[in-house]
Amino acid sequence: MANNHLKKEDLLAKFKEWEIESETVDHPEVFTVEAMMPYLERLSGAMCKNLFLKDKKKRLYLLAALFDREVKLSDVGKKVGATGGLRLADESILEEKLGVKQGCVTAYALVNDVNKDVKLLVDDDIINGKYDKVWFHPLDNAATTGVTCDDFLKFLQKTGHEPVSVKFE
Repeated sequence: MANNHLKKEDLLAKFKEWEIESETVDHPEVFTVEAMMPYLERLSGAMCKNLFLKDKKKRLYLLAALFDREVKLSDVGKKVGATGGLRLADESILEEKLGVKQGCVTAYALVNDVNKDVKLLVDDDIINGKYDKVWFHPLDNAATTGVTCDDFLKFLQKTGHEPVSVKFE
C-alpha cells in the first residue's frame, strides 16, 4: 500500500477541514455488513455496503448500495454501460488505487483516488435525501462513520468524484 494514502485519522481530519460533520462508531473489526449491523442498531440512516469492481476494459468502479440491497452485477453493468459486465477487482488494485484492503472498501476511500481512476456508482436512495445520514467505514473496518447526505455529496465534490446514480428495483 502506498504510504501517501490517507488513514482513518487523516480522513476525519479532512472532514473537519472541509467542514463536514461526522459521527464515528468504533466496533470490532468486521468483514461483512451482516457482522457490522449489530453494532449499528441504534443508528438511523443509510447503512451502506461497497464493492470494488472492474469491467473487461479494466475500468474501475466503486459501487455503494444500501446494505440490504440485492445487487446483480450484470444488471448494474448494463445500466452504467460497463464493457463486458462487472466483476470484482483484485485486492492489489484496490490497495493501489484506494489505499484499503478487502473488508475496508468504502466510498470514503475515494479521498485516496487522486488520479480519478475509479468511477463511483451509488444507489440512488443513498444520495436522493431519503436518509438523514449515510454510513460507511472510515478507511478502517473497525469503525463506521456517518455524515449527512449533503455532506456526503460535498465530500464527493471535494474529492472530484461525480456520482453515477443507480436505481435498483
